Amino acid sequence: MKLKVRTLTLLALCIALNIVGSNIALMLKLPIYLDSIGTVLAAAVFGPLGGMVAGGATGLIVGATTDLYSLFFMPVQLVTGLVAGFVYRRVKPASFRQNWWLALVVSLPGTLLSTLITVMLFHGITSSGSSMLVQVLLGTGLSKPLAVFVIQIGTDYLDRFLTVYVVALVYRALRYKLPQQLN
Repeated sequence: MKLKVRTLTLLALCIALNIVGSNIALMLKLPIYLDSIGTVLAAAVFGPLGGMVAGGATGLIVGATTDLYSLFFMPVQLVTGLVAGFVYRRVKPASFRQNWWLALVVSLPGTLLSTLITVMLFHGITSSGSSMLVQVLLGTGLSKPLAVFVIQIGTDYLDRFLTVYVVALVYRALRYKLPQQLN
């Protein structure tokens, strides 16, 4: 399979977007992650495989450089890329009216997976700012799995809503210059 320079360049840009967003969220301890804009953009342009490549590479690079937790959450990136790739085969990313439900469809499988990872491997505490919110809910008497799930569903949805919105903006601005498929 021969990849075009344009394809490799755009995939590298998507990975860089994820790395920069991830590090901004980590440094500022934001309750969102900003690590999947590139994954979803790659999925919108290249399909499920492109999304999974961008997400997987992001998990490896960020996990090896700035946030070890990213290695453990790499399956979430892979699932996000896969689901977004299938969703964007049916829906054009430039449409703003569909952002709320696109974000829900893209975020829900990853939310379930990230909740399992957070509870089983890290007992509810990770490097993200959302861990502080989990601690607040634990203080109210909620069980750890429920507290993690409630926070994950809210933070993942907000993160994916912003992601889908940014992808729509970028896609709309560049739709005539983007390669249509991974060739």
